[in-house]
Amino acid sequence: MAMTAPRRRGPRRATTEGEILDAALALLDQGGAAAVSVRGIAARVGVAPNAVYTYFPDKAAVVKALVERLLSEVNRDVFADRTQPWRLRVEALALELRQQLTAHPGVVQLLISGPVTGPQALALHEALLELLDDAGLSPADAPRASYILFAYIVGSIALVVADVEEPGPLPPEAEWIAARRRALAGTPGGPFPRAAAAVATRAAYISTEQYLWGLHHLLDGIATSGRLSNQRAAHDAIHQDGHGSTSNTPATSVFP
Repeated sequence: MAMTAPRRRGPRRATTEGEILDAALALLDQGGAAAVSVRGIAARVGVAPNAVYTYFPDKAAVVKALVERLLSEVNRDVFADRTQPWRLRVEALALELRQQLTAHPGVVQLLISGPVTGPQALALHEALLELLDDAGLSPADAPRASYILFAYIVGSIALVVADVEEPGPLPPEAEWIAARRRALAGTPGGPFPRAAAAVATRAAYISTEQYLWGLHHLLDGIATSGRLSNQRAAHDAIHQDGHGSTSNTPATSVFP
């Protein structure tokens, strides 16, 4: 009986951290956060799951690295010019984040599923704190304002993404608004006449215009709070002057 030589295995396919993250992002874009798994990533790259574990101890580490990579792609030049008015810089940051996150809707769910404390996230937070410091907020108020802004930005984007039932890229905005308007117009008004009368506005909740409307009103509140804080600080400084001197000069605000 003829003996057959044992089949030799070919060399294992090498992979890289970048390929793993590319595969994870592709799965995320196609099927949402639930579609991302170590086995799925390995199959897409064409390696055994152990190859993924060479770079990442578990799926959570892959997700964290993926979020970090996407945050690293945020163009910080758009809000880094300290000669520009602080409000325009916040708006530029908000629009840049919206563009980056809505390009990969599944990332939004990852952002709100746990703490985001990687170096890229902290760098963005630091940049926003510097921006708010330039705006004149106190060291105590700036972190509070940054939290409110990030909560608004991420929360607004999350609601926009949640409006689409199927994973994948978001539809063009004009078509999306038109489809929402048709759907809302078909809903009987019944006991909700005000909601029925506001169909056009409600249909555009997912629009960039609505996003900026909310941001501008939020910035109005932050600016007003900053002015009041500056006035109180100036008032306290006058009355705590050890020499008992006073001034009739009104407190000025650094807010444009």
